[in-house]
Amino acid sequence: MSESCARRVSAAAWRGSDSTVGAKDRRKCGVERVSEATNLAGVKVMVIDDSNTIRRSAEIFLIQAGCKVILAEDGFDALAKITDHQPDIIFVDIMMPRLDGYQTCALIKKNTHFATTPVIMLSSKDGLFDRARGRMVGSDEYLTKPFTKDSLLKTIGAHAPVRT
Repeated sequence: MSESCARRVSAAAWRGSDSTVGAKDRRKCGVERVSEATNLAGVKVMVIDDSNTIRRSAEIFLIQAGCKVILAEDGFDALAKITDHQPDIIFVDIMMPRLDGYQTCALIKKNTHFATTPVIMLSSKDGLFDRARGRMVGSDEYLTKPFTKDSLLKTIGAHAPVRT
């Protein structure tokens, strides 16, 4: 890949989109799409959400992308499964009964074995306060629900370990 191609693709990846890499540039540079350039096969993804619909939607999107999926209904269920499955990336809903997403994220990040595991907060709220509170407890990113397949996979591609 030429230096100019690498710059265009890198800039688009940094912004989280492929908007500046047009179809002609993608063909010339040998890149189909930034979101498709990342190999997600085998990435272990945990989805923690009390909504069965969100869990199942995420599961379908992730399985189609080749990910291994671990589902949990709430924070307590997740904490019990994390040590057994050791996910590469964790998505956690903010509003859950018993143990909310902020508390769950803080507990995950306090564990030395999982402190570097990316935790992505999920919420239907898109406020600055919610995002800031998520960062304060150690979350790596914030994804607004309902999410699309593309936004979910781009988020994983940006945070999951590189697979070749």
